[in-house]
Amino acid sequence: MEIGVVGKPNVGKSTFFSAATLVDVQIANYPFTTIDANVGVSHAIVDHPCKELKCKPNPQNYEFRNGLALIPIKMIDVAGLVPGAHEGRGLGNKFLDDLRMASALIHVVDATGKTDAEGNPVEHHDPVEDIEFLEEEIDFWIYGILKKNWEKFAKRVKLQHLKLAQAIADQLTGIGVTEQDTFEAIHKLGLSDDPTKWSDEELFDFVRELRKVNKPIIIAANKADAAADAQIKRLIRKGNSRGYIVVPTSAVAELTLRKAAKAGFIDYIPGASDFKILKKMSPKQEKALHLIKEKVLERFGSTGVQEVINRATFELLQLIPVYPVEDEHKLTDQFGNILPHVFLMKKGSTPRDLAFKVHTDLGKTFLYAVNAKTHRRVGEDYELQFNDIIKIVATAR
Repeated sequence: MEIGVVGKPNVGKSTFFSAATLVDVQIANYPFTTIDANVGVSHAIVDHPCKELKCKPNPQNYEFRNGLALIPIKMIDVAGLVPGAHEGRGLGNKFLDDLRMASALIHVVDATGKTDAEGNPVEHHDPVEDIEFLEEEIDFWIYGILKKNWEKFAKRVKLQHLKLAQAIADQLTGIGVTEQDTFEAIHKLGLSDDPTKWSDEELFDFVRELRKVNKPIIIAANKADAAADAQIKRLIRKGNSRGYIVVPTSAVAELTLRKAAKAGFIDYIPGASDFKILKKMSPKQEKALHLIKEKVLERFGSTGVQEVINRATFELLQLIPVYPVEDEHKLTDQFGNILPHVFLMKKGSTPRDLAFKVHTDLGKTFLYAVNAKTHRRVGEDYELQFNDIIKIVATAR
């Protein structure tokens, strides 16, 4: 799974990425600082089952800290987007190519309204316009891919009696679109099964709906600490009215806290509402941390960066953490490691889906599963729950 960090130039996009991943990137107060996409690993952070079960895990594919599971998430920071990107303006084509396989997008917006549509410093700009233009650029990009050969494609689908949802998904496989995505968009709009009957307007409506399904977006209202309460409330209200989650964010505050924690000055877990000072700092460093506490943590409850990542993972993408085990009583794998692995599963997934995630052969030979928390046997129709611990039982091969 990959989450893209997107937005126009000079809004703190690369700072957000660096704060989320601790990958050093070039950060500057001018447009197009990012040219080549930066790739790093962030984490979705949730309560670990051991917090409730009073055990000590031996994590292999995640981290465990203070009763929390830090689950790795691949993150990509792409070049800044400007209006007309789908036509090649700015670094548009590169931006859109870098987005191809992203499962979700974090759209970093300057909540202060101090950067214009091109990313240049200004006194007044409406950040709501940035939300709208990003939608349009992605919509026109996908529309351009389909429209280019649409008439020929539509006739072929009709003449060969092809399954429309699958045929469109095949056209868009390069940007991570699935048959389920296209079926969902077609069904929601009530479009004809005969694509030769689709008007240009219907095709564009389909693309817009497909983008919502395949590239869901969450808004990081960045530089929130420098924005007035009225600005933040308006941005949240306007974003919510368009169906978006909007989170007040201070990427620079998060980056400062993460770096201070890495250097051993403070004890801080991303997403926390406070930190603990561990050793003496310079007066300048102490002042910076005091301001973050006063202007960000006490005002918003956190820097917002981790909340954005968590909500993108668990709300936007509807993923849940599930722990497979070999021994449902000791909660261990075959080597005696307690809860060594966690998998992010789509909400509604079954134990058989989990079995395939662990290993293809396990999925093929699946018999049933055991819920280690209840010690009850469950079938392949059981719907996995958040933080489930599951033993897979399969036939021997």
